[in-house]
Amino acid sequence: MKKKQPWTWLGIGLVVVVLVGLGSGYYHHTYFNQNVKINGIKVSGLTVEQAYQKIKATKVTNRVYLNNHLVFDGKDSQPVYGKDAKKKLSQMLAKQASVLPSDKQYNFVLAPQNTNKLVEADMKATLEFRLGQLNEGKKLPVDAKAVWHNNKVSVIEAKQGTALDQEQVLKDFAKEKFAPTIRLTAKVKKPLSSQSTTVQKEKQALKKLNNGSVKYQVAGHNYQVKATEVIKEATYQNGKYQFTPIKAATVIQKINAEQATLGKKFKFKTHDGKVITTAADGDYGWKIMTSRAADTIGNAIVKKQASVDAKADIYGQGYDTRGIGYGVTQNDGLGNTYAEVSIADQHAWFYRDGKLVASADVVTGKHSTGDDTPKGVWYIMYQQMHTTLRGTGDNGKPYASPVTYWSPFTLSGCGFHDASWRHNWSSSAYLNDGSNGCVNMHPADAGTAFKALSVKEPVIIY
Repeated sequence: MKKKQPWTWLGIGLVVVVLVGLGSGYYHHTYFNQNVKINGIKVSGLTVEQAYQKIKATKVTNRVYLNNHLVFDGKDSQPVYGKDAKKKLSQMLAKQASVLPSDKQYNFVLAPQNTNKLVEADMKATLEFRLGQLNEGKKLPVDAKAVWHNNKVSVIEAKQGTALDQEQVLKDFAKEKFAPTIRLTAKVKKPLSSQSTTVQKEKQALKKLNNGSVKYQVAGHNYQVKATEVIKEATYQNGKYQFTPIKAATVIQKINAEQATLGKKFKFKTHDGKVITTAADGDYGWKIMTSRAADTIGNAIVKKQASVDAKADIYGQGYDTRGIGYGVTQNDGLGNTYAEVSIADQHAWFYRDGKLVASADVVTGKHSTGDDTPKGVWYIMYQQMHTTLRGTGDNGKPYASPVTYWSPFTLSGCGFHDASWRHNWSSSAYLNDGSNGCVNMHPADAGTAFKALSVKEPVIIY
């Protein structure tokens, strides 16, 4: 008998391995592997048809157990599955298929057609209520987090808690809600550790602030501002930076002192060429808010921007708290479109682009009762036609005065308007017969003034 060569045995062995692999692959593409569940029902070793029949025949008890304690007991029901159920089961079979036996765990979900949404909602609500009861008086864990301060990144360690992980239980419920009997386990919620990938990413993100600075452009002037000059502390969580500003940051105080106009005394050239200094009162102007500046500067640094404008960081007061007049450089920050009111002259002038477009005698607030029209620099808040002004007169009685033109400039209710009821238009009327604080205009002049004015333009009163 002729002896077989070694390579012959090797070939036979390879053929056997291939055949076994093909057979195993065929089996595990036809039958579900071990540790495979559908709606919490074991289907290992079953075909699609067998799995379908088993799932269809299994009653749903509508009971929910939490840590082996019954928390919800509903009525039994028989699930009904749609025509595409077997197709979906085939897709599940393909997803778990393998060449060799696999012990990987799967728990697929096949939603019945007759799912009772009300029962499901009751289950979830009862579960949430029970978890709330169990967590009463228990401490929540505190996640570890990275913190930036003074060009250094450190990590605040996690703190363990005693509260149960409600979020995880509800996630498990969503996966198990079609199971014949829902059995859930609530464990103590674990905090995010300092060694977690999340915290390590936080550290790397915060390092971008180290020794960073940016050119901060403020109304045409440039300031090189360091992160440490405006940011006390920074964190990076959920993909976003949070910056804690330095209160009363010196650099922002310096910029505001040099550039801001809110609360400023303006140098103003009057209609007759005289230069006066206005009162510091008034709502016109803008300032930089440190908290906004910290966000703007911090985000610009981490994005490696060379410069950033301060426009988004300004604030104002009065009707529009976003700030008025940012970027205006002419006329000491007042610009060339404005209204001028002289209490001494009892006259108003209206300028647009540096040109006088209207002028009229007026009657301002009653001086003898302290109802003077407030001096300072204000701004037109809005304009309205055919309205009724309401308030309380010197006699303590309420009044309602219909006007055709109304352009308010203070929150206290002062503004330009026609006064058809007024008979005393003398230059001294304001002393004892003035308004409640408004600038009264003759009906013949009010319409022209109304058209000459524009929202947000400054009103200089002296």
